[in-house]
Amino acid sequence: MLTSLTHTTTSSKAPSIVRKWHLVDAKGMVLGKVATKVATLLQGKHKVTYVDHLDTGDSVVVINAGQVVVTGRKAVQKVYTNYSGYPNGLRTEAFEVYFARLPHEVVRRAISGMLPKNKLRDRRLARLHVYPTDVHQHQKDLA
Repeated sequence: MLTSLTHTTTSSKAPSIVRKWHLVDAKGMVLGKVATKVATLLQGKHKVTYVDHLDTGDSVVVINAGQVVVTGRKAVQKVYTNYSGYPNGLRTEAFEVYFARLPHEVVRRAISGMLPKNKLRDRRLARLHVYPTDVHQHQKDLA
């Protein structure tokens, strides 16, 4: 016969969320590995208090986005598309051209693609700060 043991599990509540700041240096790292690491931090999956229905993630600053690398032939074969919804409104741009023009946007789009497609996505992306060089304005937040 089992004795009466009380085991309770407390769920995380929105007011008890504690957010930290993380600095990720993407210099020389593979784009997909940077995106996975940052997406995990933005979601809060690295925390013990993670629940999927709350936004428990942290803020992330990614620096040196212009020095991220891609493997294989992605630099030549990958194409970014944007469709306006109008006839003849499909615009395509090769990775090399897009990366030379907007390296921070390449990293941002890779991270965005690894986040769940739900109502929390925009809120999580608002806590993402990507910079093409190591110059950023969040030094006081990271301390």
